Amino acid sequence: MSRTNHQKLRVGIIGAGDIVKKRHLPGLQKHSEVEIMAVSNSTYESAEKFCQENVPHATPMQNWADLLAIPDIDIIWIGTPPYMHSAITISALEAGKHVFCQARMCMDLAEAEEMRAASKRFPELVTMLCPPPFGLRGDLLVKKLLAENYLGRPHHLRLQCFTGAYLNPDTPAHWRQRIEISGLNILALGIYVEVLQRWFGEITGVFARGKILHAIRQGYEVIVPDMVTILCKFANGAEGVLEFSGINALASGDRLEVYGEAGTMTYDFGTDTLNAGRAGDRALHAMEITPELEGGWHVEDDFIAAVKSKGRVRPHPDFEDGVSYMRVVQAVADSRARNEWVEIKH
Repeated sequence: MSRTNHQKLRVGIIGAGDIVKKRHLPGLQKHSEVEIMAVSNSTYESAEKFCQENVPHATPMQNWADLLAIPDIDIIWIGTPPYMHSAITISALEAGKHVFCQARMCMDLAEAEEMRAASKRFPELVTMLCPPPFGLRGDLLVKKLLAENYLGRPHHLRLQCFTGAYLNPDTPAHWRQRIEISGLNILALGIYVEVLQRWFGEITGVFARGKILHAIRQGYEVIVPDMVTILCKFANGAEGVLEFSGINALASGDRLEVYGEAGTMTYDFGTDTLNAGRAGDRALHAMEITPELEGGWHVEDDFIAAVKSKGRVRPHPDFEDGVSYMRVVQAVADSRARNEWVEIKH
C-alpha cells in the first residue's frame, strides 16, 4: 500500500525529459500538496541537472529501482521511452505506488495486457496513461455533435497525419524509428487511434501497408515504417482510411474528415478548428467552441484528484483504454507482416 499518512503527496520521477519538464512538471507544481521527492533519468548527471534547475529539494538517483524502494514516495511519474514502461509500472505497483505513465503505453499488446493485469491486482492504486493533447479543445463539441446525430450515422472517416521529420536521409534514426526503444508504435498511430476510438468507438479490423524510404541511417537499419496507410472498420459500421507519414515535404497540418448519412465534419488538429455542415447547406461552416464546451489540458489535476479520492475517482485514459489502442497498434503490425486483413477482438 502507498503511504499517505504524511501531508504531502510525494512523487518520484523516472525519465525527466522535455515532456516531463515542460508539460507535466508545471502542472504538478501548481499543487501545494505535491512534492517532487526524487528523480532518476538516463544518467545520474542528467537527473542531477534536472533537480538543480527545476526541483532543487529533490534527490537525484542513479537507478530507478532504488527510487522505487523509497518508502515515503506515493506516486511514480514515468516519462521514459516505451521500452521501459511495462517493467517500471509493474514494479511500481508491486511497491505500492500509484502510477502515471507517459504515452505510448508500451512496446506491444502483450506488455499492455501485463500492465493491465498488474493494475487489477492492486485496485487500491491509481493508474493513468498520458492522453494525447490532440483534439482536447474541441472534444466536448465533437461528442455533442455526434450525440445529437448532427452528421447522421458516420460511414466514412479519413485521417491524415503528415510531417517531413524523416525526410533527410543523413540524420540519425529518431528514437521513434528504433523498434527496440519504441516497439511496434509507428509515428502518431496510437495517439490518433486513441482519439478516434474516444469519438467513434472501437476499431474492429485493419489492413495496413507501410514503406521505408531510408532504410539505413548512419549504419542503423530502420524497420519501423516511415509511412503507413491503414484501411479500418469501426464497431459502429464506419469505414476509415488512416494515413501517417514522416516523409512528406511541406506537409499540411493533421486533419480529420468525417462523412455521415446527413452531414460532414472536419477537424484541424493543429488549430483546433471544427467545420461542419448538413446535406443541403451550401458549404461547411465553422462551429464555435463555446466556453462551456471548451476543453483543455488538465491531466495532472485529474491524476492528483484521483489519488486524493482514495479510489473513488478513476481517471482516463486508464489501462483499459491503453490496451484498446495497443490492440490496434498490434493489429497494424500483424497486418503489415502478413499482408492481410486482421480482425480485432475487444
